[in-house]
Amino acid sequence: MRTLSLPLALTARISPVVVLAAAGWVLTSGPAATPATQKESAPPSADQPSSDGGASAAATTKRYSAAPAPCGSIGAATIKSLVPGAKTAGKEIPSTDPALRRTCSWNALKGYDYRWLDVSFEITESEAEAAKSYKENITAKSGGGTVPGVGDAGYSVVNLTTEDKQQTREGVVMIQASNALVTVTYNGSDFESKKAPATDEINKGAIKAAKEAVAALESGQKA
Repeated sequence: MRTLSLPLALTARISPVVVLAAAGWVLTSGPAATPATQKESAPPSADQPSSDGGASAAATTKRYSAAPAPCGSIGAATIKSLVPGAKTAGKEIPSTDPALRRTCSWNALKGYDYRWLDVSFEITESEAEAAKSYKENITAKSGGGTVPGVGDAGYSVVNLTTEDKQQTREGVVMIQASNALVTVTYNGSDFESKKAPATDEINKGAIKAAKEAVAALESGQKA
């Protein structure tokens, strides 16, 4: 039997082991690695909102007191569209402080096409703290573009990773909404062609999920 492992950048996120019996392929979990990565800019848009004299007021602003249920933040139709074959209920990742940090993940392999999506909510002590973390996060993931009209500030970046000739394209969308941070990660691979989905497909999918996640945050419990 021939064995093929998922790219290491993906395997750390997949549990339990998925077996493709028909094709004779075995996908196993493993430690994350740092493969060759190509930065891809998201479509440019309006400039991010700047911080100014309102910083002192923002420092004490705390609109949200708890993270919403992450697995209910994305609609079933969106899950079926972005992650074909995945259970729409998702799987919540254990957190040391579920009141402040909650994450849900969906992944599925349909035929040879693999998709993975997660959404994460983090509640900080103030709007200023959230804004600081947001700026640090987007600086660490340079090469993207702003996402207007969602929360107080939004950013999207798409990267292409190639390992053992297998491509994986991953989009990350980060949103700051008052004292909350919402992060959506969406990626995909085709294990037959070894090609990755188009940049536009991944970018738009991640942004769509982010918009729904922020809407769920805004409609939930507030401080």
